[in-house]
Amino acid sequence: MQSNTSPQPSSPAAAQQDERIQRVPFWKKALSRPELGALAGTVLVLAFFIVAASGTGMFTPAGIVNFLEVAAQLGIIATAAALLMIGGEFDLSIGSMIGLAGILIAIPAVEYGWPLWSAILLAFACAGLVGWINGNLVNKTGLPSFIVTLGFLFILRGLAIGISRLLTGRTQIGGVHDHIPGDWFASLFSGEVATGLFAWMAEQGWIATNFAGNPLVTGIPVSIVWWLGLTAVATWVLLCTPYGNWIFASGGDANAARNSGVPVHRVKISLFMFTAFSATIFACLQVMDTGSADTIRGLLKELEAIIAVVIGGALLTGGYGSAIGAALGALIFGLVQMGIFYTGVNTDWFQVFLGVMLLVAVLFNNFMRKKAMEAK
Repeated sequence: MQSNTSPQPSSPAAAQQDERIQRVPFWKKALSRPELGALAGTVLVLAFFIVAASGTGMFTPAGIVNFLEVAAQLGIIATAAALLMIGGEFDLSIGSMIGLAGILIAIPAVEYGWPLWSAILLAFACAGLVGWINGNLVNKTGLPSFIVTLGFLFILRGLAIGISRLLTGRTQIGGVHDHIPGDWFASLFSGEVATGLFAWMAEQGWIATNFAGNPLVTGIPVSIVWWLGLTAVATWVLLCTPYGNWIFASGGDANAARNSGVPVHRVKISLFMFTAFSATIFACLQVMDTGSADTIRGLLKELEAIIAVVIGGALLTGGYGSAIGAALGALIFGLVQMGIFYTGVNTDWFQVFLGVMLLVAVLFNNFMRKKAMEAK
């Protein structure tokens, strides 16, 4: 006679020994997060300047907006660079794309009378093409993205200078401010938000005002809104979508990801296009703010973006990192740059500090990565 006895459930002791259902302590979860080092660095840098820059105005509303705006400009391109580095690639042409995009916006609008919105769309279209070419060259040739995008660093900068001199005879084009009023698309990249809120706070006496009673800080620069928005969207994509999983898989082990059905080529092309788009957003914000374009704009911004991403916890080998970490890295950059100004330190030493900060961040990230692996 066959027994109907069902298997007995495992004992509580056995369940506790099963690593698949063990509760992971909070500190182990924290160690596995790439933002941990950047968060600690942000707190330390912030605490240092709260003491060192006390009474200088750095942490008044105007001072806070100043360092946040510096962080935002870098953070916009650092967000895209973070996703690309997590996907296992680099883009050294970001800075040159900023210069070219600015020229593509200013020349058609100022010299040929195009509506500003159409010039901006032209810049984005060219950026998409550049990103698509970069991605395809990396995928189809097998060359390192470092080499491919290094070539485009020179190509795009040369195109910006060549086109500008050919069409205008100069490398700086001004007069963009005259075309901004009434342009619906340009308004997305210029001006401030929450101006009514700041005016109300000035009426309540909560923020400083000038002799006419107007607030010294009239609103939040739109660049900060772009930075926070892109960081939020990138974080959601990485953590909550299949595409985010594809990015991590492509950077961790491209061959294994491809064998698992991940469209690695398409993922990497889209990431290169996103870095070019982010560089164009940066260029739009600069052109609308200054009212001019310059072929030299964006110089070394690709390296600053990489520094921010590495400080934010991303690994140079790919497969690990976060958009929040890149945002914190950009914030540290903004704090340090403006902190040096407010404290009166010689700004000639700023790049020395950046280099040291990069080396320390890489060493710390490697240490935290090993701890994370041990904690699993």
